[in-house]
Amino acid sequence: MSEFKPTLRCTCDGSGMREVICYDAAPEGETKFDLGDQVYNRRYDQCKMCGHFFGRHNLDLSALYNDEYVTSTYGGIDGMQERLDKIQRLPADQSDNGARVERVVKFVEERGLLTPSPPRLLDVGAGIGVFPSSMKTRGWDVTAVEPDLRTVEHLRENVGVTAFAEDLFDLDADHIGVFEAVSFNKVLEHVEDPVGLLMKGTSFLADQGFMYVELPDVSAMAEGPSREEFFIEHHHVFSLASFDLLVEHAGLRLVRLERFREPSTKYTIAGFVMRKGDIS
Repeated sequence: MSEFKPTLRCTCDGSGMREVICYDAAPEGETKFDLGDQVYNRRYDQCKMCGHFFGRHNLDLSALYNDEYVTSTYGGIDGMQERLDKIQRLPADQSDNGARVERVVKFVEERGLLTPSPPRLLDVGAGIGVFPSSMKTRGWDVTAVEPDLRTVEHLRENVGVTAFAEDLFDLDADHIGVFEAVSFNKVLEHVEDPVGLLMKGTSFLADQGFMYVELPDVSAMAEGPSREEFFIEHHHVFSLASFDLLVEHAGLRLVRLERFREPSTKYTIAGFVMRKGDIS
């Protein structure tokens, strides 16, 4: 086992880490990704100071989101459309996304934000387009970022939003513009340095803009290590304290923080984030 430790730029020196989960096989329900001849062996260490879970392993997952994730999870563009249709047919009280949209709309209304018409949203790691589709219906001009070309084709053709098949770090505001909102819905846990990605997101914010962030919650551990919050694609699982650290280390201001159980049963932490100089 390597000393691979995805970073939160944690303020502890590493001496406060303890191993909390160790896997030598994929837990039930985890997507069966093609890892080649790599031996499945991974673990989570937890910081005793902030409660954050850090993934540790020596598996090469570098190509996961360029091809394997879409192939293993959806089977291709047709599978993405089928999944999108299924989610959109869910009753309101069974929809994670429906609650998410209402959360964002309520935040905007309460604070009297967003003067442009239509307001612009940049959704990073948009997946099959559930959130972009709903926000488009609410009158937003949506741009999506995804690494897989098939996902981008689906977002453009089936969801009808602007989409880029590029790493966010390869884009800039001169290229795609600025946005009243930037969203990271269950995205930052998939990268080794979530602080850096969150900081990059601020470069696309318009004046008085905000970011909406959803992350998996370590509270899921109450039901054991087979929960989806701890699946292989998650380098991080967050606590309330580590969410706060994430925002602080990115040089931003946490405006609202919530912890809840979604209709899908996911344990989730969500927050609204703004620049320190902006008025909320």
